[in-house]
Amino acid sequence: MEALDIARWQFGITTVYHFFFVPLTIGLAPLVAIMQTMWVRTKDERWLKLTKFFGKLLLINFAIGIVTGIVQEFQFGMNWSEYSRFVGDVFGAPLAMEALAAFFVESTFLGLWIFGWDRLNKKIHLACIWLVAGATTLSAYFILAANSFMQHPVGARFNPETGRAEMESIWEVLTNSTVLAAFPHTITAAWLTAGTFVAGIAGWWMVKENRRGRPEIAHGVYRKAFKLGLVTMIIAGVGLAVSGDIQAKLMFKQQPMKMAAAEALCETPEGGTPFSILSIGDFSNDCNNVKHILEIPGATSFLASGDFNAQLKGIDDLQAEYEERYGSTDSQGNAIDYSPNLAITYWSFRLMIGFAIFSAALALAGMWYTRKGGTPKKNWFGKLALIAIPAPFIASSFGWIFTEMGRQPWVVAPNPTGVDKIRMLTADGITSVQGPGVVMASLILFTIVYTFLTIVWARLIWRYMAEGAPENVHDESPEANPDRENDPDAPLSFAY
Repeated sequence: MEALDIARWQFGITTVYHFFFVPLTIGLAPLVAIMQTMWVRTKDERWLKLTKFFGKLLLINFAIGIVTGIVQEFQFGMNWSEYSRFVGDVFGAPLAMEALAAFFVESTFLGLWIFGWDRLNKKIHLACIWLVAGATTLSAYFILAANSFMQHPVGARFNPETGRAEMESIWEVLTNSTVLAAFPHTITAAWLTAGTFVAGIAGWWMVKENRRGRPEIAHGVYRKAFKLGLVTMIIAGVGLAVSGDIQAKLMFKQQPMKMAAAEALCETPEGGTPFSILSIGDFSNDCNNVKHILEIPGATSFLASGDFNAQLKGIDDLQAEYEERYGSTDSQGNAIDYSPNLAITYWSFRLMIGFAIFSAALALAGMWYTRKGGTPKKNWFGKLALIAIPAPFIASSFGWIFTEMGRQPWVVAPNPTGVDKIRMLTADGITSVQGPGVVMASLILFTIVYTFLTIVWARLIWRYMAEGAPENVHDESPEANPDRENDPDAPLSFAY
């Protein structure tokens, strides 16, 4: 294998591992904030139990997410130094803003939230977790702005003297039409992930407590969390459908090759293009050998343009257009195939949608069994709740695989209606210094470390999930304990 192939594998593996934790942090932070808000407003200690319970799971996920994310930026400067040299002036700006304006706020106020239960005014302490929730969302926006520049470069110009892209307008980069479409889709996906996580755990505990003969705990504590997760899932599901439709239509305008590859459409059809639910055949970049078994007539045309009869160009015609516009050979004189890997693009798009069915199943079953104040007692409901938890994680991962693999062979896709010459093939972005041996060694090392961290994460989540919400909690705030400062036996906070 060449350094390019190994570097792509390394970045893909570390990114998928890292993003496995990201949507839960983005979605769970505001849900924990809502739980604490309900406690502050109602003084109902059951909400405090849920805040402590899911807050602990949030902290575990946050910590692992930070550790797995650090490696990402090192790869830009090492494996992908040519890419960084070319677009670093533009790409680095939103990343720096993410670190300064979002991550520092996120980390600082999360620390205050962790250690401030008995030191901060109750409302100030509540504001800390809301600031964490806002900062995680803001962090996602800046990261998506950087990624959207790779999908659709704007706000920059190409300097022929230096051979680099240079920033002209940070505002245009931050208001890129691509990020404005991707942000709501990513955030609602995070809400679906967190909503399913909360509802799945609470649903499992409702069944468990009912079968243990403690219906008052099932109804009084876990039903509250389940209903919050259920409402979040419903809102997120609607948001995903609307934002996904907007994003698909924008993607068709900006990257028509990605849309054609998502349907394994080689030849341009005469009428509307159906959406194939199931296909068989050889996907090795020759979709003429692919046979569509189940199809929805005109659905892909509607996704692309809002018209069931709209014509979509096939891969063959788009390849010819790209060769005429961008050339037929790369810098080494090799022929360029402008279509992405069909098997990955085709199936990742469908698996992204398909795994959301588990969340929908849990939502429907949950609405039925919690109607009229009820709580589920069936053992199968508890199993469904557990099975549904990992589904949106997997769906989000396949969504990013589709987004990134569908852009290939570009690492910076061209903007045919905007800036000129700000485009880069993935093969041109690799470093010319690192050899395949060095990259392979780091690939193996990172994969082992990330696998170990994921196992640790799963064991910690399961351990504290299986413990359940604390049986006894109390208000630790200074308002509720005015004499704490004079108590010699009180535990120390911020002690060194």
